[in-house]
Amino acid sequence: ALVVTKKPEVEHLLGALGISRYPLAILIFAVVASAPFSVTDALAIMNGVLFGPWIGSLVNAAGIVVAAVIGYVVALRTSKLLDIESTVKRLPNWVRHFKIGSPMFLIVVRIIPGLGGTIATQTAAALRVPIWRQIYTMSAIAIPICTALAIGGDVLANYIDARWEQASAYAERHHVHFPHRHHATPSPLPVVTP
Repeated sequence: ALVVTKKPEVEHLLGALGISRYPLAILIFAVVASAPFSVTDALAIMNGVLFGPWIGSLVNAAGIVVAAVIGYVVALRTSKLLDIESTVKRLPNWVRHFKIGSPMFLIVVRIIPGLGGTIATQTAAALRVPIWRQIYTMSAIAIPICTALAIGGDVLANYIDARWEQASAYAERHHVHFPHRHHATPSPLPVVTP
């Protein structure tokens, strides 16, 4: 919400960073996405708002790949703490139909909101599956979701901009004063039909 309402200021700040804004956004996304029990939805939306739907989606995808590597490397050190058998017993029956550590298991378990990604990464590391399997199974689930969120974030920002412009035009025609968008958060405005 902050990025959408302060989009011009954030874009100006990112513009000052130049080309380094992309690696920085990828790194931030990767660090958050690789953390246990993390949810990256807000960052995926923000990247769509800031960079547009296609570049935002590429930033998200690169962040997912880097996160898969970071998460796996960290999990190699912490996987001893995971009791795989008891964790798998608590998973839904439809997940347990797949061999633990298999590509389908790692993909399907990631569908579980919140903890699925952490369980998949910890399981992959505990079983020492190849890192490329960790990367493509995480990417198979996370990249389409993050792409949809980036596109949605861009659409949301454009919708809010259009409504703001419409409300500003209404106010100008009817001599109503609204706070300037760049200096205040807009209050809820009446819907104006043409």
